Amino acid sequence: MALRRIAGSNPKARDEALQRAIPWLLSFQCRGGGWAAFDKDCAKPILEKVPFADHNAMLDPECADITAKVLEMLGKLGYGRDFGPAQRAIQFLKNSQELDGSWYGRWGVNYIYGTWQALRGLKAIGLDMSEDWIQKALNWLERVQNSDGGWGERCNTYDDPANKGKGPSTASQTAWAVMALTAFGDADHPALQRGVRYLIDQQVENGEWIEEEVTGTGFPSVFYLRYDMYRISWPLLALADYRGIAPQSHAPKRLSETHAWEQSEMKSQPALA
Repeated sequence: MALRRIAGSNPKARDEALQRAIPWLLSFQCRGGGWAAFDKDCAKPILEKVPFADHNAMLDPECADITAKVLEMLGKLGYGRDFGPAQRAIQFLKNSQELDGSWYGRWGVNYIYGTWQALRGLKAIGLDMSEDWIQKALNWLERVQNSDGGWGERCNTYDDPANKGKGPSTASQTAWAVMALTAFGDADHPALQRGVRYLIDQQVENGEWIEEEVTGTGFPSVFYLRYDMYRISWPLLALADYRGIAPQSHAPKRLSETHAWEQSEMKSQPALA
């Protein structure tokens, strides 16, 4: 997805790299229609019985978050919902959706992460975001929004899903929810507006966001990771997503001021070779 946005000095080599990558990625689609992180159809529980099983986590099952990311890539490259692998992936997401409308997140904590990825992928591949099963995900995000406008969820949701969507608001998880909501294209949605306001208000003077909670997943129920850039990179991407769907007059003041400064700086910079 990054390569397609870069002109570079050798567009032919860039395009050839993309064309090599797409068949390779499609070859890793699992039998169930989804994608895993590292392997294909590595989901036999007997592998966890061997004595050297790493944290008893030898498996790499297909999951909603990786599958959705592949759908997003395919959509950005011009493939549509009628493309065969995309059809199978969409069905996988339908089958793996929780009854309350959310999706489990294998590689980030947890259901907020999975739901964000699923909605972003479905939007990119061209699905109608007003379909009932997709609206269920929107409704779930609305229900679990905290009173301060943010979203939060703790690692204990991997052990007890009853805790899903519950936790102190964090910058990274609020950003995930904001990006999920932007997939519906309504800049005036109240939950989206409150989420954007939370991110703006929580930014500290040096431009960072403070985040004490752990929101990265290593092996569920085994260990978790603090990716320190999550608290900065995801809010920036979320605000950019929001700016992409919001008329300039809708943007909260500090976001509008940033955009105006950014445009001024861009005009003053020399063109890159």
